Amino acid sequence: MAIFSEQIRQQTSVSQPDLEWLTLLLADWQMLADLAFADLVLWLPTNDGSFIAAGHARPSSSATIFYRDIDGERVRKGWASQIKQAYESGLTVHSAEPTDHDGFSIRLSAIPVRRRVSSRSEEVSKQPIAVISRHTNLAEVRTPNKLQLNYLATGQDLLEMVTNASFPGFEHAGGTRRGTPRITDGMLRLDEDGVVTFASPNGLSVFNRFGVRGELEGESLAKATTAIMSKPNAIDEGVALVLSGRAPWRADLETRQMTISARSIPLRKEGKRIGAVVLVRDVTEFRKQERELITKDATIREIHHRVKNNLQTVASLLRMQARRSETQEARDSLDQAMRRVSAIALVHDTLSEGLSQDVNFDEIFDRVMMLASEVAASHGTTVKTLIDGKFGQLRSDTATPLAVALTELVTNAVEHGLAGRSGVVHVSAERKQKQLLISVSDNGKGLENGKVGKGLGTQIIKTLIEGELRGSIHWFSPSEGGARVTIAIPL
Repeated sequence: MAIFSEQIRQQTSVSQPDLEWLTLLLADWQMLADLAFADLVLWLPTNDGSFIAAGHARPSSSATIFYRDIDGERVRKGWASQIKQAYESGLTVHSAEPTDHDGFSIRLSAIPVRRRVSSRSEEVSKQPIAVISRHTNLAEVRTPNKLQLNYLATGQDLLEMVTNASFPGFEHAGGTRRGTPRITDGMLRLDEDGVVTFASPNGLSVFNRFGVRGELEGESLAKATTAIMSKPNAIDEGVALVLSGRAPWRADLETRQMTISARSIPLRKEGKRIGAVVLVRDVTEFRKQERELITKDATIREIHHRVKNNLQTVASLLRMQARRSETQEARDSLDQAMRRVSAIALVHDTLSEGLSQDVNFDEIFDRVMMLASEVAASHGTTVKTLIDGKFGQLRSDTATPLAVALTELVTNAVEHGLAGRSGVVHVSAERKQKQLLISVSDNGKGLENGKVGKGLGTQIIKTLIEGELRGSIHWFSPSEGGARVTIAIPL
């Protein structure tokens, strides 16, 4: 998994399913540290019987004791026996006496981590897959208030669920969407009936601004909230499950003035649901900005669509004008202009289909090769096209000039290289980390006198590749005949 460095993966003996479960755990790493008022370190067993630190979370609710990250470090001598005991016994191990670390007096607990065998089974692994060490700074310990007591109790419940493989779970939705609720944004604790037993000051403030009047403790959160939500008759059933703490999901609660993101984490003990934690956050501005971005994206797509239509109209006009031209030279010039405009339209057609300003250039180039087939047909020639490799995703400001340049090259190969006879045009693309290499070759008559022409098409190609794309281009006449053009473009 990408979340663990190569150095750690090479030293550990955990399996791929173990790593996937631990990735889910680390997604909620910060929440656990905040609730525990302690630094948390995740230890993985190594191939030589030791342990290596694979994750570290500092609490935002209290002072850290680790001023430097310890990811990738081997377990320290004073902690090794306790962590090994927790791993081998499968039980949480607490230090008998406080220990000293960098001048801090700390209490250490070692908590084993188990996982479910699969997403379709409730079976739990017998052997722990990792160990969490909890480092509590005793200098920060004081007579706890109501908020701290509820934080600590909730953190303890979740850490016990980690040991029993009830948390994080495949269905828990930590997620990465903007506005994910955090402990400090607002926390409510519910009993098994969905009644609020504790609401943090920030959590209560969020719901008061939402429209809930007075205290929430002793009230059903679902009833108090859904009564004031927008369109109460059309509320998603998932919202009610989140507000009652019955499902480990996330949902947005909306009124006309405000949007709350709510996340529910059911709490379990000995296989039974004993209540839930609901994290809430005011995400009104986030959702407003997201709606504005969606509107802007839709506007940009519409602009690209209109530009594509306008370019196709221009290409059609050029084609009509070419048919009416009396001289072959005029017809050829207008046909070339039509193909150049069509190549630009291909990029805008792709941009109008998605939100990204990057385009899949392989799709565009397939259509460029169709233009070459049209050119061949107009000259009474049969051309076979071969394409090797992949161009991949390119930014629109790279794709447009490249599409025009390749259209010119392929057209030149058909019109001048093959010159009215059947043949093959071969295009290869090789994408490297910082460079795109392209080769266009044909088995035609080759370059005249081994020299590159000086026509408008050649000037356009050189201007686009060397000027706009900051790349390089070279023409060759291979000994086996035909012509070959190589292009290198920095990415």
